[in-house]
Amino acid sequence: MAPLVHGFDPPERFVAGTVGEPGARTFFLQARSGTRVTSVALEKQQVAALAERVDQLLDEVMAASPTTVVPAVAPLDLEDTDPLDQPIEEEFRAGTMTLSWDPADERVVIEVFPFSETAVVGPDDLEEDVEEPEPDEVFLVRITAGTARAFVKRAASVLGAGRPDCPFCGGPVDPSGHLCPRANGFRRRDP
Repeated sequence: MAPLVHGFDPPERFVAGTVGEPGARTFFLQARSGTRVTSVALEKQQVAALAERVDQLLDEVMAASPTTVVPAVAPLDLEDTDPLDQPIEEEFRAGTMTLSWDPADERVVIEVFPFSETAVVGPDDLEEDVEEPEPDEVFLVRITAGTARAFVKRAASVLGAGRPDCPFCGGPVDPSGHLCPRANGFRRRDP
C-alpha cells in the first residue's frame, strides 16, 4: 500500500514552532497551503539538526553551483515570526528525516517519516541488516532557497527562546534555578 503523502510544493508557509512553556515545549514542523495545514511533532534536537543541515546544504549549493541563486541570509520579505496556525492537529511524531537539493527545480526537499519502534536499532543490532518498515505516511515539503534560509533563521529563534543555559555546565536553568553538577553543590564565596 502506498503511503499517505502530506505534500507541499511549495507551501505558502513552512515553519518550526512550539507550544507550551520553556522546559515543557512541544516542537512542530508546520506547512500550510490555502486552508490545508499539516503539523508534525518532533524533538528539539531534530529541529536543531534539520536547521543546521539545511543551512549547510544551501552553503554547499552556493559553493558548487555559482549559477544557482542562493541567498546567503534569509530575505527580509520571507521572515515569519507569527505563531503556529491553529488548531494544531499532530499528524504524527517525526522519526527519520531526509534532506536533498533538486537542481532541476532549485528546491530544497525535506521528507519527514513517522517514528517507528521497529526502525530503532540497538547497539547489539549494528552488525545485522535491519529492514526498515515502509512508512504509512510522509510529510514532503519542497521549498525555495530563500524560504529555506528563512526557515533556518526562525528555527534558531525558536530554539533560543527556551530556558537559558547554565554558564558552568551548559544545562538548562529553570526559573527556580537548577542543581549544577559542576558546582558540586557549592556556591562561590565573595573574597
